[in-house]
Amino acid sequence: MSMTVLRPERNRDEAEWAGRVDLAAAFRLAVENGWHEAVANHFSLAVSDDGSRFLMNPRWRHFSRIRASELLLLNANDPGVMEQPGAPDPSAWCIHGRLHALVPQARCVLHVHPPYATALAALADPGIPAIDQNTARFFDRVTIDLEFGGIADSLAEGERLAQALGDKRRMMMGNHGVLVVADTVAEAFDDLYYLERACQTVILAYSTGRPLNVMPAALAERTARSWEEYKDQSIAHFDEMKRVLDAKDPSYAE
Repeated sequence: MSMTVLRPERNRDEAEWAGRVDLAAAFRLAVENGWHEAVANHFSLAVSDDGSRFLMNPRWRHFSRIRASELLLLNANDPGVMEQPGAPDPSAWCIHGRLHALVPQARCVLHVHPPYATALAALADPGIPAIDQNTARFFDRVTIDLEFGGIADSLAEGERLAQALGDKRRMMMGNHGVLVVADTVAEAFDDLYYLERACQTVILAYSTGRPLNVMPAALAERTARSWEEYKDQSIAHFDEMKRVLDAKDPSYAE
């Protein structure tokens, strides 16, 4: 199975339906946080053990309108995906298809161009200095990719990005944006939330023109490890934000 599955029977695959609902919520929450950009950018979630079958947003659908039942179901190993009706955006297929095929830790992949992270990615050094506990969360845990070659519309570029990510879970994409991967939608959303907040802090600190108070490496590493013990907080954060969506507009879960 390689293409769109609309309004699946929930009792046929409860795990897939739960993934659809979570991923649809992430799109709506991206809008709430101002991370979206026109009808561009893409989120995806693996639904098979090997990662080859994954959900992704329909081509050129605004994040605020995405519903669980409308997500595409794609097969990363199907070379005919782009030849079929309802094919995804080419850059989405090239990036997400290759990541799901080649990167084991890429169960959920969130790729956006949010304001502060993208501004930082536009600098000659898009690294995130450890200047507070949020920025320290990412100490030595982010791939910096400075090989932007234009819109990623070739499988070769997707494979290059997969190789560049390596065993990391976050990527600052120079001249481009950011990419986060995680085991679940909840963890990926929480990580992206804090990544954008960290980049906001860095941009605001840079804007003062005054020297940064960068943590010693040992302190930054200790802080980053402490963050890794807060997995339950990531789940709780996402659950709370879904409740906010439920009160405002629960149509994401249809």
